[in-house]
Amino acid sequence: MTAPALSSALHLRPRCRLGAASPGGLALPDAHPSATTLYAPRGVFLDLDPAAAEPSGRIVVVDSGNHRVLLWNRLPGAGADGEPADVVLGQPDFTTEGARAAGRGPEAGFHLPTAALIVDGTLLVADAWHHRIAGWTTVPTASGTPPDFVLGQPDPRAIEPNRGGPVDAHTLYWPYGLAWIDGLLWVADTGNRRVLGWHGLPREDRPADLVLGQPSFRDNAENRGGPLGADSFRWPHALAGGAGGFYVADAGNHRVLGWRETPRADRPADFALGQTGLAVGFESQYAPQSATTLRFPYGAAVCDDRLAVADTANNRILLWPEPPTATAAPAGLVLGQESFQGNGENRWKAVAADTFCWPYGIAWNGGLLAVADSGNNRVMIWEEEHHVSRRTRPH
Repeated sequence: MTAPALSSALHLRPRCRLGAASPGGLALPDAHPSATTLYAPRGVFLDLDPAAAEPSGRIVVVDSGNHRVLLWNRLPGAGADGEPADVVLGQPDFTTEGARAAGRGPEAGFHLPTAALIVDGTLLVADAWHHRIAGWTTVPTASGTPPDFVLGQPDPRAIEPNRGGPVDAHTLYWPYGLAWIDGLLWVADTGNRRVLGWHGLPREDRPADLVLGQPSFRDNAENRGGPLGADSFRWPHALAGGAGGFYVADAGNHRVLGWRETPRADRPADFALGQTGLAVGFESQYAPQSATTLRFPYGAAVCDDRLAVADTANNRILLWPEPPTATAAPAGLVLGQESFQGNGENRWKAVAADTFCWPYGIAWNGGLLAVADSGNNRVMIWEEEHHVSRRTRPH
């Protein structure tokens, strides 16, 4: 018996919440963190079991304002709001806050972590203001477990941008986003205005194998030192990709650059979303918003070749039900606003389950879309109605 074909129609609804309840208004972060609270989360990752009939697995939240990463060993069920996390990393316990594990040092703590990723049982965290990627060869089960290795620094105590020297293939400066695409680890090395790629999964410090957005590993000028174009970045923040394409959220140029196939070397993008051309970086702050505009897109995710973008300054998530392939391709669905023209924080109204205030990182997997709703100090998990994975379709 064959599965039904996937419809191009896409419908999502809120499933559950982690973090602040925000009943009718913004909830300020608690004076002391706990296993159920979040402060300005920037990243989220869904580690789901692809063989399960119903969504199940692990969720990782990067609780940036509390300089920690929280892990839930089970995916909260529909309507199960405010579930406590099982494990905390970057702090010795759930009630400690502060950079570098409240002064215990970078060996045990983070400074503004921004993204997380699990690949083949290895956990990676973008520890942005320590200018490194922290790694665990197995996902920790005990709170406070220090990383097994770091990428971008010579040792776990080092925290200088670009290792305290010139930029090269070994260095990082404010690495913000992580992705695993087509057998490569990709890092949005935001402060160096570039994207780095490693063949295979590094489990120790080693130089990157390829660079996008710069003519060489020793260059890091904004927009390659000239006018913006199809091969340059201002602030690359997030990456996403699959069979439908490869995407970089170039937040500083208010666009998402797209390649129809994963690039294996530095080359110009094939198209841009959010702008009218590949040499345009206009911020539509005072112009009407639409299905083709973006303002500071900080997040991107792909599920079954469909694209989602966190249009952060417009307080919304845009979705393309089919892979976009051309410049200014319009989104097909908006979450967080009543129409493509809306852009207010929580719709300029009360906080609700279907509103956002500066959404940053997003994850889309198995019919679930998780949004780090940073300004509301929470993570909202949405679910697709009648989700059918392309993996189950007949070839």
